[in-house]
Amino acid sequence: MQQHNGGRRGDASRAVRLESFGGPEVLTVQEVPEPQAGDGQVRVRVTAAGLNPMDWVMTADAETAARFGLSLPVGFGTDYAGVVDQIGTGVSGYAVGDRVFGTALSRAIADFVVVDADGNIVSGVAHHTPDEVDDRTAATLSIAGSTASAALDVLDLGPQDTVLIGGAGGGVGVFAVQLARIAGARVIGTGSPSTAEYLRDLGAEPVAYGTGLTDRVREIGTVTAALDLHGTDTVHAARELGVPDNRICTIATVIDGIPAANGANAAPGALENIARLIAEGRLRVPIAATFPVESIREAVELQADRHVRGKVVIDL
Repeated sequence: MQQHNGGRRGDASRAVRLESFGGPEVLTVQEVPEPQAGDGQVRVRVTAAGLNPMDWVMTADAETAARFGLSLPVGFGTDYAGVVDQIGTGVSGYAVGDRVFGTALSRAIADFVVVDADGNIVSGVAHHTPDEVDDRTAATLSIAGSTASAALDVLDLGPQDTVLIGGAGGGVGVFAVQLARIAGARVIGTGSPSTAEYLRDLGAEPVAYGTGLTDRVREIGTVTAALDLHGTDTVHAARELGVPDNRICTIATVIDGIPAANGANAAPGALENIARLIAEGRLRVPIAATFPVESIREAVELQADRHVRGKVVIDL
């Protein structure tokens, strides 16, 4: 086993944990034993962790947690970035000191995470971070980036398309809007009136959500595809606008006849492609706020408010 002890932070290792299911009020920073890399695993000294809505949804109640294979006590957060500091036997492709980003389901906000060297978005995985991408940005990529990529693969957009993206200003929307534009599509993005300039900066033509959405979109242009990142309103508008079901996609709701996308189904190499686009300056991730791990409750409250523009990141 290769190990680098320079990553140790005092005598204890910290992790955000829950002893009971609930909201931000049940999150605590605890001292825990340092995890060790086993066969086929790498350990990462985490420097930053990005928040996603799924983090607090998964741990809100026992029934939901069970669907994700979680039981108490449980950690928190899934997206991370950091540095490999320990390598188990039988591992190739990683070296101590490598910068990486990835997922560790409901255990990412900790000083150390251990993931499988050949893992996946569910079991835990590490991707190499390009030199041009900082850790805070890298910590926002995995869940939102893979979800956006999987959804856009369903739609197979090109320069001939105008895509309506519902919830375009959210965490997944940040990636979906820009990836759709890179594919050559015109993007109309729904949001509140206060997000109009933000959506324009991402590359979308803003339209206010709510009653009358279909008419407002019709005035802007002819929609050929749609992606609903929030609920069902965009799906209903797209159908009214004549978009066929096979060119509509959801991520948060299941609707008969409408394809649904999941980040776990993203194509191989999707996240490496997104990281490369960021390194090349072709895609950017707005960081709305950063918090020290000790302020985890405040960070989750901000992220759960659903009105934050960009990603919320925890510094470790």
